[in-house]
This record gives sequence, structure tokens and C-alpha cells, in this order.
Amino acid sequence: MKSRSELREVIMKVLYQINLFADTDVSYDIDNLIKEQMEIQNDYINETVKGVVENQQKINELANKYLKDWTMDRLNKVDQAIISLAIYELIYTDIPSVVAINEAIELSKKYSDEAVTKMINGVLDKIYHEEEK
Repeated sequence: MKSRSELREVIMKVLYQINLFADTDVSYDIDNLIKEQMEIQNDYINETVKGVVENQQKINELANKYLKDWTMDRLNKVDQAIISLAIYELIYTDIPSVVAINEAIELSKKYSDEAVTKMINGVLDKIYHEEEK
């Protein structure tokens, strides 16, 4: 059984693939992408990936509101996936905000550089303080 942190990493990888396919107009099936990463059915992964995809436009708008001198489409696909997952958890789930932010920071430390990690932390912190009121 994978930990929630490991499941978030799987979600990030699936969202990364979706971002790549969307940019290249390659058709894909979300369920197949999830199965490639995780053979065992997992409701948390399924619901989260599909929730992010369904709300991606609103998530991007919210991220763009707080990204300073950047927009989501200018970030690399991994960072887009990390921010999208975190914003989804902040806004659309009952996961504690501190957990969603910390998990995003840990993913960013693993897959991005320090400057991007700080930027992601800043964006999520602003969303937490401004949007959750």
C-alpha cells in the first residue's frame, strides 16, 4: 500500500502526461494513463486526477492570478502538474491546507529547482490566505 505522498507523486505523473498530450493534441484515456502508473485501482488517484482535469481552467486562472511575472502555460509540465494538484486539494477537497502545500513543496523539491519550489510555495500560500476566506 502506497502512502498519500506516494499517491500524490503518481497523480503528478499522470497530470504531467495529460499536460504533454494536451499540448500535442494526442488523444488519451485518463483511466489508461492511471493504470500505467498504478495497476491497483485507487479512488483517491482516480477522483483527484479527474477532478483536476475537470477544473483545470479554473485552477489555471487561480494560479495565473498569483503567479508573479509568469503564467501556467510558461511553466514546465511537471511544475504545472504540481501546482494544479495542490490548488485542487486546497480549493476542492477537505485535505488540510498545510498538508496540500507541504506535499506540493516536497514534490517540487524532488522534481524542480529551488527557485521554482519557492515560487510554488509563494503562490500556494497566497491562494491559501486569499481564496480560502
